[in-house]
Order: sequence, then C-alpha cells, then structure tokens
Amino acid sequence: MPAQDDEEQGQVFFDESDIIHEVDVDEEDLPDADDEDDIENIEDPDDSIQIFTGHTGELYAVACCPTDPVLVATGGGDDKGFLWKIGHADWASELQGHTDSVSTLAFSSDGQLLASGGFDGLVKVWDTFGNFKRTLEGPGGGIEWIRWHPKGHLILAGSEDCTAWMWNADNGNCLNVFSGHDAIVTCGDFTPDGKTICTGSEDATLRIWNPRSGESIHVVRGHPYHTEGLTCLSISSDSTLAITGSKDGSVHIVNITTGKVVSSCSSQTGSTDGNPESIECVLFAPNFPWAVFGGMDQNLTIWDLQNSSPRFICNHEEGVTCLAWLGASKLLATGCCDGRICIWNCLSGECIETFKGHEHAIQSLAVSSNLEFLVSVSMDGTARVFEIRDFC
Repeated sequence: MPAQDDEEQGQVFFDESDIIHEVDVDEEDLPDADDEDDIENIEDPDDSIQIFTGHTGELYAVACCPTDPVLVATGGGDDKGFLWKIGHADWASELQGHTDSVSTLAFSSDGQLLASGGFDGLVKVWDTFGNFKRTLEGPGGGIEWIRWHPKGHLILAGSEDCTAWMWNADNGNCLNVFSGHDAIVTCGDFTPDGKTICTGSEDATLRIWNPRSGESIHVVRGHPYHTEGLTCLSISSDSTLAITGSKDGSVHIVNITTGKVVSSCSSQTGSTDGNPESIECVLFAPNFPWAVFGGMDQNLTIWDLQNSSPRFICNHEEGVTCLAWLGASKLLATGCCDGRICIWNCLSGECIETFKGHEHAIQSLAVSSNLEFLVSVSMDGTARVFEIRDFC
C-alpha cells in the first residue's frame, strides 16, 4: 500500500535515521492513575504562617488579647476553648467546663481576663494563663455573644432566652437583666463611652438601654426599620450611632440619643428565589466617615456616612461572613464562605491581597494588638495565622 494511504489512515512509521537520542525510563518514574488524579485536584496554596489544630470540630469564635500580641483564644463545636500563642506551637491551655459549643469569646479591655460563652447558657471567666476564675449563671438559653465594658470588668451577654445579662466579672454578681425582646438576642454592645447598651434581636427590634436602671430608653421597630431578625450590630466611636444588619437584606443607622433611623441601605442583589440575602456583618470605620457591611449577596459595601450613599461595592465569589479592620487604617479584612480572606483598601475600593488556606467558611476574624497578624477560624476545624505587617 502506498505511504500516502498509510498517512490517510492515521499511521506514522519511523526508521532508525529518525532517532535523535535514546533515554532509559524506569517504570517507577511513570505517572500512574492516582498521580493523574492528584494533578487534577491540586489544592489552593496555604498562605498561613501557623495553623492551630487543637480543636476537634468546627470553630466559631476567635479573640486576640489587647495587651499580649501573640495570645489568641479560640472556641468551637467541640465544647472547648483554647488559649494559644502565635509563634509558640508548643504552648496551649485548654479551657474546660462548657457542655455545649463555645460560641463566643472576648478579652477584657485591660487584657487581664477572658470570657467564654457557650450554648450551654454559661459564661465562664479565665485569666490569661487559662486558669478558671468563675462561672456566671442566669440565662435560660445559649449565649449568643459577649462584650466587656470599655472601662472595667463588667460583662454583657445576649441569650437565646430573649434576655441580655450584665455581671461583675470580679465577684460574679449579676448587676442587671435586660428583658423586653420577644426572641433571641442576637447582637449587642456597650457604647464606647460605657453609658448605654444597645441590643438587637430576632424580633426585628433594636433596644437602647440604661445599664444602671435596666430601663429600655428606646425601642426601634416598624417602618422604616427592619422587617426580619437582626444579625449584627456596631456602634460608632463617638457613641452616637448604631448600625444594624438583618436577614431582610437591609442595613439601618440609628441615632442612639433619639432612637430615630437616620440612614438606610438594602442588599444590592436577591437570592435565586427572589428573597433578600442576609446581611451578616457590619462595622463603623475607626478613623473615617464610613460604615462597612457584608452579607450573603457576596458583596462588601463601603458606605459614605456623610452622603448616605455607597462609596464602593466590592464583589466576592461567595458570601461575606465577617469583617475586621486592620487597626485604625483604611484596610479591611473580609472572611468568606469559600474559606478565603480578602484585604481591601477602602479608600480605593481595591482588593490588595487574598489569603488562602482554609477549606470551608470563615466564621470569625481577629487582629493582633501589634497589627502584625490576622487570625481566622473556620468550619474546617482550624485556626490560621496570616502575616499582615506589610500592610499596616
């Protein structure tokens, strides 16, 4: 058969003159099917400089000590909390005693004490070596969040039983119970001047309280406020404004003195079924006239408080679950459902870095007091440390 016919049938023949060089190949060097699968499933790089793996379940909470830049507390679904140190992989102190998930953690402003809250309805107080001090009892449901008074050892906590509680952490005495909400108290805080308390609830209301008397000064509800449960809350540094986010996809800013809504914004996109996407996190900027919020619409919105309009809407590949300012700067970290952390320049609206390493959703972020480290916790059961000193 002519050579042209062979080529038409897809057959190619070589003779010895076509050989340039012979190479011996060991069968062990040849890729097998498993190797090919590994190549196809290459994971994202891990940008973290340290991984804490002491937990055996999903992680929900992280806090960095305000006075010790390497001391970190984490808590999660294994009913445990841990104190551990950045750069000291051989040091960890387990916080034992909770009988359900550790849902929230917070250090006192002077860095002397740590409080842990659990779905067992208990708040426990520890020193910074992990030594147990006392249990604060009272709530009839799981603890949703904990905040310390900005100037002392007073603890405020919100519960599933529709109440918020305030204790003296030094002696364990209950100082007040704030009753009035009709559903879970999902968020709350002291104002930075320590004179007022704000709480938000699944009942779609914001309540403003006198911490001494326990009196509800204002109840913010109905039009033009939220129509579904509140998910998050932040208070401005001058103690005049509260910003709240909700399952209804809206964000409202309230004047704390008057109890009036002064600005509002809604999620830019809805879910596939037409319902609004929940807002998951809100913060005021420490040194700029901005507020920021993120949610399941996959956006971070940087809101101009002076003009009541968005400066930038920053898109993510998946929902935004948590936020953390890198000190008093223009830089903000966002934690996302895809396990990634983005660093945004809020002056320009640009993403200047993306940290990878987590395999599942980020639940919480915290920044070390020296602004050198960002710590994240995830549903993947790990806490990771990322270096941020080049940005701050």
